[in-house]
Amino acid sequence: MKEIKIGLIGFGTVGAGVVKILGENAPLIAQRLGGEVRLHKIVDIDLKRDRGVQVAKEILTTDADAVLTDPQIAIVVELVGGIEPARTFILKAIEAGKHVVTANKALLALHGADLFAAAQNKGVRIGFEASVGGGIPIIRSLREGLVANRIISIFGILNGTSNYILTRMTQEGKGFREILKDAQRLGYAEADPSLDVEGTDAAHKLAILAALAFGIRVDFNDIFVEGIAHITPLDIQYSSEFGYRIKLLAIGKGDGKKVELRVHPTMLPAHHLISTVEGVYNAIYISGDAVGPTMFYGQGAGSLPTGSAVVSDVVDMCSDIIHGVEGGGSCIPFWASEKGMIKAMDEVVTPYYLRFTAVDRPGVLSKIAGILGEHEISIASVIQKGRRVKGAVPIVMMTHEAVEKNARQALRAIDGLDIIQAKTTLIRVEGDMI
Repeated sequence: MKEIKIGLIGFGTVGAGVVKILGENAPLIAQRLGGEVRLHKIVDIDLKRDRGVQVAKEILTTDADAVLTDPQIAIVVELVGGIEPARTFILKAIEAGKHVVTANKALLALHGADLFAAAQNKGVRIGFEASVGGGIPIIRSLREGLVANRIISIFGILNGTSNYILTRMTQEGKGFREILKDAQRLGYAEADPSLDVEGTDAAHKLAILAALAFGIRVDFNDIFVEGIAHITPLDIQYSSEFGYRIKLLAIGKGDGKKVELRVHPTMLPAHHLISTVEGVYNAIYISGDAVGPTMFYGQGAGSLPTGSAVVSDVVDMCSDIIHGVEGGGSCIPFWASEKGMIKAMDEVVTPYYLRFTAVDRPGVLSKIAGILGEHEISIASVIQKGRRVKGAVPIVMMTHEAVEKNARQALRAIDGLDIIQAKTTLIRVEGDMI
């Protein structure tokens, strides 16, 4: 039975999961592969911390070059995270003719074109199943299972931390800051949660999915990103009254000419499947022209779920090596020369939820409605209840579809009125997902 040696750089949470899976499932993997995957070296700056898995001391090292320059190692697994030194490690591995497996969504979103071009030139592969959705096999599904489809749309809950916070806010009526502190205490949120709650992490993942789904090279800066910190229990309550749930969604839509790419809190029908995804779970809802709507659901992070995705790429590459399959694999469209046409956020058309905080006197609603009408925004429904604070009332509206640019201009005008006492809350609505 042929043995294939791999090197692991980064022995953290996911790295420990990879080691555990390769150890405990070695006989099963060997049976399915027809070969043996051998963990030859592990690199990390901290070799003393207990990871909950046993490894031979002789394979541990702090020197990355011990993996990158070892001619016995065919596959390098990069689990360092971040941009540097991960980018340098991957480029060195590629230059040495080694295949690479990574879970590094930020690096791929920002520098994927360069990395995949280098891999193509050297005839090696980059596996990145673990970069999106943890244990959900979404990358392979897009590259293989849905390859015959023109992808119409993607709606993804791609960040478990934000979904956990919004789920708790919905269930308990508590505020963002209180739930965030709980999430940090329980280990669901980092000490600095900005990448998660500001939408950046989900946007990194959307860039990767969009490249595969729409066949374009994505400039990360073209993705509109908005976080969840401004969502209040009041907004969640009103969304429920309208028959909606609020989720942080990564959205991609293609019309054949331009692609919409945006990450923001979104109201979607409460009865839709993706509305039922709670806690730290992820889900990706994809519509193709041939297959119709599909949904992929599972654990989007964690040692073993993400480790499972990493090992799947390793085994896939080992299979190619055993069977003598050469070439860089399907790197397109990450190294494609043409950048995709991304629709400017100002051009996006969607319904809106608007919550105004206005003084409690006659004529307020008509003034607001008048300005909305001047900007070609029509009102679908209104909720106006009693005072929440002295002298002020919330006025909540659902609009019909409107152009983002018009909505922004209207709100600037309305927020400048002396009858408005706080910045208006805007949440975009997706009612046509089904």
